Amino acid sequence: MNNSTINEKCIKVCNSLLRGELSAVETYGKAIVKFPGTPVTAELTRIQSEHRQSANRLTQNIREMGGEPDTDSGAWGAFAKAVQSAANLFGAESAIESLQNGEEHGRNDYEDALKNDDVMAECKTMIRSELLPRTQSHIATLERLEDVVD
Repeated sequence: MNNSTINEKCIKVCNSLLRGELSAVETYGKAIVKFPGTPVTAELTRIQSEHRQSANRLTQNIREMGGEPDTDSGAWGAFAKAVQSAANLFGAESAIESLQNGEEHGRNDYEDALKNDDVMAECKTMIRSELLPRTQSHIATLERLEDVVD
């Protein structure tokens, strides 16, 4: 396999991860309105900002590999927004649980990318050192928030 083939496969995986991050930014935006003027808002806003940082990092990485970064969350984003909208109708706890499920999905996507032979070593380092730890931190924060909103 030549380098451009390897890059193309890695770019495809990174674009999938990017769509997940873009979806998370949108989904947190929907959830934040559920908690106006509460301490929960600050935490959700921080997590949303970190998802934006992750999306920016993946965008930069894709460009460095010579790829074209996706600019929207695609089908996954539409699904996530629908789930979050439904959760918002049922209350704060459902909204937090929905976000938690999204974070766990993201964690699984990052873990799958680490196992994928098509993902280049530099990308795996970025996932292992930046993106996955951030997602794991989000899960812990949401577990804490779930206790607060019960």
